[in-house]
Amino acid sequence: MRVLAAMSGGVDSAVAAARMVDAGHDVTGVHLALSKNPLSFRSGARGCCSKEDAHDARRAADRLGIPFYIWDLSDRFIDDVVEDFVSEYAAGRTPNPCLRCNEKIKFAAVLERGMALGFDLVATGHYALLERREDGHTSLRRAVDETKDQSYVLGVLDQHQLRHSAFPLGDTRKVDIRAEAAERGLRVATKPDSHDICFIPDGDTAGFLESRLGARTGDIVDESGEKVGEHEGTHRFTVGQRKGLRLGTPAPDGKPRYVLGITPVTNTVTVGPRESLRVARIGGIRPTWAETEVHDTWRGFVQVRAHGAPMAATISHHESQRVDEEPAVWVDLDEPTTGIAPGQAVVLYDEDRVVGSATIDTAVPA
Repeated sequence: MRVLAAMSGGVDSAVAAARMVDAGHDVTGVHLALSKNPLSFRSGARGCCSKEDAHDARRAADRLGIPFYIWDLSDRFIDDVVEDFVSEYAAGRTPNPCLRCNEKIKFAAVLERGMALGFDLVATGHYALLERREDGHTSLRRAVDETKDQSYVLGVLDQHQLRHSAFPLGDTRKVDIRAEAAERGLRVATKPDSHDICFIPDGDTAGFLESRLGARTGDIVDESGEKVGEHEGTHRFTVGQRKGLRLGTPAPDGKPRYVLGITPVTNTVTVGPRESLRVARIGGIRPTWAETEVHDTWRGFVQVRAHGAPMAATISHHESQRVDEEPAVWVDLDEPTTGIAPGQAVVLYDEDRVVGSATIDTAVPA
């Protein structure tokens, strides 16, 4: 098969490309340029898109003896990922830009261009397993290395995208991937993992959002509506946050207070005790399905954070609920959890198999 290996410049994507070469595929490496000015994702950034990352990807491709190209997807990245990130925060939600990048860039824009050029698969260094049937039907499952499993951020992919994807690392632990990279003579064997948001290389999310949305002073109130402080913009907060509140009025019991809700319309942030963060029911909008769309109620597991623990739940999705801005998927948790923020993704599982995903819109208190 002709395989397009997405090479970020890290150890995982380099070994993934190497394994596809070993499997006998015709492999071409591609690095995604997601900024018009690569220096804006500065050297030393903790993301995956700096100029030095492009150099690392090229060196790995040279070591493997495969063709290598850099594709400029900066315009689409800005439209589909950066602007979405800003608009979600402006609406009082907490988005996951890596998940959106997978959905809109790596497994949409790259796949579209790759297939137009005659490629059969896009291979990445994500830690997840694919199970293919003879008829081509493909299931997405959790990786062997539970500490590195990335099925959550891949939960937005549909059946077409999964059929044309390859995740060669899903059956291996991360420590063994680094050892394999060293054995192959790949210079990225000891390169630190990427983290943080690539288009915010200094990690100052609040500062980035303020440069786009501006400062707007508003009230911080408690659950009774009494003002307990002021803020400089709702975009500086997310549900569950404790630090940075700078409240002038202490809680009556002296305990820390947490962000319970964000209301951009009134420019208000509501705070309260940790106990008020407990959520028993989650409503999700805009569902996507990894396989066949499910219209039923079933017992399964859900995950609400990239490295969160799976939680047992009763999950339901019915035809009558399919109104775009009303919850289409309802999740009733066996045990309440905390820190559920609108805008996050809830990924739905049947044991270790991904069924689908939805964007959290409603969190019902326990």
